[in-house]
Amino acid sequence: MRLGVSLPVVKRRSLTRASVAISVAAGLALTGACGGGGSGEGGGDSLTVGVLLPGGGASRFGQFDRPLIEQKLKRLCPDCPAATVAATPEPAVQRQQLEAMITRGVDVLIIAVVDAKGLRSTVGAAHRAGIPVVAYDRLAQGPISGYVTFDGATVGRLQGEGLLKAMGTKADGGQIVMMNGATTDPNADWYKQGALSVLKDKVKIGKSYDTVGWRPENAYVNMTGAIAALGAGNIDGVLAANDSLAGAVVSAFNATEVRPLPPITGQDADLPAVRRIVRGDQYMTVYKPFKPAADAAVEMAVALGRGEKVSSIATGTVDSVTTKDIPAVLLPSISVTVGNIKDTLVKDGMYTIDQICTAKLRSACDKAGLTP
Repeated sequence: MRLGVSLPVVKRRSLTRASVAISVAAGLALTGACGGGGSGEGGGDSLTVGVLLPGGGASRFGQFDRPLIEQKLKRLCPDCPAATVAATPEPAVQRQQLEAMITRGVDVLIIAVVDAKGLRSTVGAAHRAGIPVVAYDRLAQGPISGYVTFDGATVGRLQGEGLLKAMGTKADGGQIVMMNGATTDPNADWYKQGALSVLKDKVKIGKSYDTVGWRPENAYVNMTGAIAALGAGNIDGVLAANDSLAGAVVSAFNATEVRPLPPITGQDADLPAVRRIVRGDQYMTVYKPFKPAADAAVEMAVALGRGEKVSSIATGTVDSVTTKDIPAVLLPSISVTVGNIKDTLVKDGMYTIDQICTAKLRSACDKAGLTP
């Protein structure tokens, strides 16, 4: 099934690992005596797993993906030391980090690319050095050996469906703004096309922006421009590709003192976004369970580092613009609105009620049924 000119071609087997989820950002190098040569866990040969992620700290990648990757590696390789972090959202810096790991001689790499095209040659250098590469969350270009991600078309479709539902009668002919991700991220167009498959011929797209670097400050400038050009009262909804962009959209509307806000989508289930949903400033987010994704990426990396095949881990294959039949794990996503926060994010242990329901949100949480 071809998803678009710049999108991956996905060929699925049955999703036997349908609960496995994905996403990453933060750069780390995981080193450990994980055993080599396919001899099983705890062998005598040293195995070094290099991990490069596009964000850390307070980002989803720093809070969830990095520790989950570390935990899974420790379970597979009990003697592996803690990770060394090297996170960056800058393409040039990530390329330098990747080159350093190749020079260091890691055995296998997990990478969530900042700029897929820009890192193609460096991924090729890793391949020539005999280092298998697992693309995490974002489909890297070049000779990669595995890929773990969420189905981007589903993510976009969930956002589009959620937006139309929230718009009510305005879903038929209303005007929206699309705040898409960065063109350097292959997932961004995947999300966009998934959303457009639902929104096309339903609503008028007054403005559509590709947000440079996924940076909230750029989204804020773009949204401010959209409000000035279209008029705040003429915007019936905003398709924001992730929660950071959604937060910038909310801030732009708040600067104009517009009330009520139009429905706004998101992605990643960031804690500030969940609180915005409870407060009524954001309609929905897309929850991508991180643990199954991290588990799958580490399983692939360790298998490849040991010289083993990953066909038993993959749920299908993907074609990139440079490589065919890449073994892939494609994971499902979940739409989260105020009505199912407890049954999704809280139930899965991502956040507690106390983390979500700050003192200022207690009455809103009571109304949402989150608090007794």
